[in-house]
Amino acid sequence: MQEQEEKRWYVVNTYSGHEEAVKEKLEMRTESMGMQNNIFRVILPKINEVEVKDGVKKVKEKLMFPGYILVEMIMSDEAWYIVRNTPGVTGFIGSSGKGAKPTPLLPQEVDKILGSMGLTRVDYNNELKPGVRVKIIGGPFKDMFGVIESIDQENQKINLDVDLFGQSTSIEVELSQVMPM
Repeated sequence: MQEQEEKRWYVVNTYSGHEEAVKEKLEMRTESMGMQNNIFRVILPKINEVEVKDGVKKVKEKLMFPGYILVEMIMSDEAWYIVRNTPGVTGFIGSSGKGAKPTPLLPQEVDKILGSMGLTRVDYNNELKPGVRVKIIGGPFKDMFGVIESIDQENQKINLDVDLFGQSTSIEVELSQVMPM
């Protein structure tokens, strides 16, 4: 039996200039094919750039990686097929081709990209709330499990209730160090 894959971020190559259209098509295909449990978020990484033209400041949104979109998904054969065969997609980054599945981005890479856009890898509103069980994926408590007591979104910290030597103990960890179960 195959182990249940976890949600990860992948970089998808698109035709340059078609990123927005590919994002919309992929979101529509995900919905119409009932793949919301495998393909979660499709993000077009953008940054705001200040341009001064004729002495007037203008803030302009600019693509961070022209020709690429980020897709948060559980890599299954079906999800992989849907993304690869979306019109405008030329392939995944980190795949050798020949049917090989791509390598996901590292959590710290995702945090850096999404952080620059004011987003996080974890969808607070839907995934993390008090009472939710999480796995600690970094820091001194790595590979332990805990239950969320409270979330400090401003400081990117979470208070967890963990079992330390048979005792319920409250600890604080960085948001980037936990993953919902």
